[in-house]
Amino acid sequence: MRQKIVAGNWKMNNDLSQTEALLTKLKKATKTSDSEVVVAPSFTNLWHAFEALRLSDIEVAAQNMHYAEKGAFTGEVSAKMLRSIGVGTVILGHSERRAYFNETDALLAKKVDAALNENMRVIFCFGEELKDRQAGNQENIVASQIKNALFHLKSSQWKHIILAYEPVWAIGTGETASPEQAQDMHAFIRSLLRDNYSDALADNTSILYGGSVKPDNAKEIFSKPDVDGGLIGGASLNAKDFFAIVNAF
Repeated sequence: MRQKIVAGNWKMNNDLSQTEALLTKLKKATKTSDSEVVVAPSFTNLWHAFEALRLSDIEVAAQNMHYAEKGAFTGEVSAKMLRSIGVGTVILGHSERRAYFNETDALLAKKVDAALNENMRVIFCFGEELKDRQAGNQENIVASQIKNALFHLKSSQWKHIILAYEPVWAIGTGETASPEQAQDMHAFIRSLLRDNYSDALADNTSILYGGSVKPDNAKEIFSKPDVDGGLIGGASLNAKDFFAIVNAF
């Protein structure tokens, strides 16, 4: 059975004291669903978050990583470095990384390989821009992003992959894909896995929705059969809102 997952991407928010305060609230929050909870603080606070949450059931993820194990890559962090501080999950391919840092499918394929080589789990993001949706080209864009970055993987490696569909036009804009639009795309993605791998792989891969999920819309979005949770941005910075989403299943 697919794992239900709610992951909070904190992006470039929260200094150490703000991180401590949020972690304290998260640890006190009550979880009523069986979903897995993940938070992704900034690099500077990853070790602190891991230590603070060590005895909780909240997983800590990194927001990015480099594909090389080591070397002259000033300002970068490797999968091995993340593993050395206890971080076993990484977000790759977020639309902001693609847009602002020119990350390509080819580069992301290398990052995915590097993460899997260190036994890390990958939350892999993808999604179309507004112009693609308006042109009815969203399925072609999504299929291309997934195929180019992930379809070189063996079936056995997919147990370490979590997919996160994020329509770029619905991130930080207040706009949200309707639950029906989210379901349609998630069903398409699952059919893509089914056609290129197997029924079992498609049925067991968690697909998250990322795009302005809030407490007031999470329940309806999560009720769709192919939506297995959410990658949450702004709402994950508020413990009450985040756990309202976690408990929306």
